[in-house]
This record gives sequence, structure tokens and C-alpha cells, in this order.
Amino acid sequence: MSEYLFKGLDSYDTPADHKVALGFKLMFKSRWYFYWRNFRTFMRSGRCASKGKLDGDMQIHYSNENIRLVEDCGAKLHLRGLNHLRDLDGRPVVIIGNHMSLLETAALHAIIREYVDFSFVVKESLLRTAYIKDILTSMKAIGVSRTNPREDLKTVLTEGKKVLQAGRSMIVFPQATRTRVFDREQFNSIGVKLAKSAGVPVVPMALKTDILENGRILRDLGPIHPERDVHFEFGPPMAIEGNGNAQQQYVEEFIASAFERWKKEEK
Repeated sequence: MSEYLFKGLDSYDTPADHKVALGFKLMFKSRWYFYWRNFRTFMRSGRCASKGKLDGDMQIHYSNENIRLVEDCGAKLHLRGLNHLRDLDGRPVVIIGNHMSLLETAALHAIIREYVDFSFVVKESLLRTAYIKDILTSMKAIGVSRTNPREDLKTVLTEGKKVLQAGRSMIVFPQATRTRVFDREQFNSIGVKLAKSAGVPVVPMALKTDILENGRILRDLGPIHPERDVHFEFGPPMAIEGNGNAQQQYVEEFIASAFERWKKEEK
């Protein structure tokens, strides 16, 4: 069995004495050390998925490697609200969060897979990308175009409801693109609508993963900033009532308040 790194913990902070990897130092703390290790993990995970062996245990295993990579590059990881996931006792929910970088999808299995079996809503194009398509297919990820909101909503409500009714949770990033800021105007209600349709609660997820930044030429190979702390925070589940407006506001307020708190902590 793969080790769940945060077993029994409600929160976690990278130890202050965690040592930076020698390889990162020898490569002058270059981004390429990070992407070399990350891509190696990604390829192994993809090959595992293509063989039909990427089960929950292996998902945690490969995701653990990405967590260790973040800390080996000198970044500090902070987790909060793991107790809210543990208290679900495996019940399906819709986890709704902001979207900042590729790190969240690489790290989330290590953080929540022990308690929550889940799938993603992803860009349709990813389901045609080498290695990624095998990983996402093994998770039964739902692809959307992000160019036709009406059709995307129909797809998410139809396919997402099937996932939830099968006892698995859904992770939804309502923002159309990755961004370092939380903009409520760009944060749609598709996650709340899915939860209402399936009759399951929502769980807010606030995250800060801008240790990775979008590249100017190659979007997914941008600079890394290990001086920036990494945060994942989860709130209590909330059942959908009425039109779901109160739950949408709850999720948005949770994320916005986390951003404000992290901003103050950085000063």
C-alpha cells in the first residue's frame, strides 16, 4: 500500500528543517529540475494507467512524488480542513475550487484520495493528449470545450451526475482558465448546479499553487517560485437548498477569505 502522507491529520505544514534536494541545488535551482522530476512521474503514471493499473493506491503513490518534489525544491506546503474530508466517510460531494496552476491536479490525489474517490471536469483537448488521456480516462474525467457554456453545462450535469450517483465525488474548477487571482466574475455556478442536480453537498476548496507560473512561450513550462507557499484548504460540506445561491456565495466567500488571510501572512 502507498503511504498516505497526512494520515490522521487535520492540518499539515512542511517542517521548517526540511532540506532542499541536492539535485535542485546542483542545477542552480532551475525550473528544469522540477519539470524533469515532474515529467518522469507523469510518464510513469500514464504508463500505469494505460495498463489499467492506476487504482487509488497508485494514484496516491505518484501524487506523493509530486508533493515531495514541491518540498524538495524548498516550497512550504500548508494543508487545512482535512478533517472535513475525513468526516465525509466516503460520501460523494462536489468539491469546488479556484484554479491556479497544474500543481493542483498533480497533488490532489496525495492530499484527498485517502478520503475521497473523485473525478475531474477537464478541458476536452486533454482527453486527446498523450499520457494525460490515459490518466484521465482511468479516472473517468469529464471533458468540456470551454467555448460553449450551454453545452458544457449539459455535459457536466449529465455525466457528473452519473459519477456522483456511482458514489464518487467530482472536483470542479469553475474558472475558465488558470489565474493567480480570485475573480468572482469569472467563477461560475456550474459546481453548485451539479450538486443540486445530484442531491449532494458542496465542499469549498481554496488553493494557492503559484509556485508554478504560466510560461510566456510554453504555457505549461513556466518559471517556478519556491519562495511562494503552497496552500490547500477545505471547508465543511454544505447541502444545497433552494436555488443554490447561498451555497455559491458560501464557496466564493470561503475562497476569498482564504486569499485575504494568505496575503496578510505573506507580509
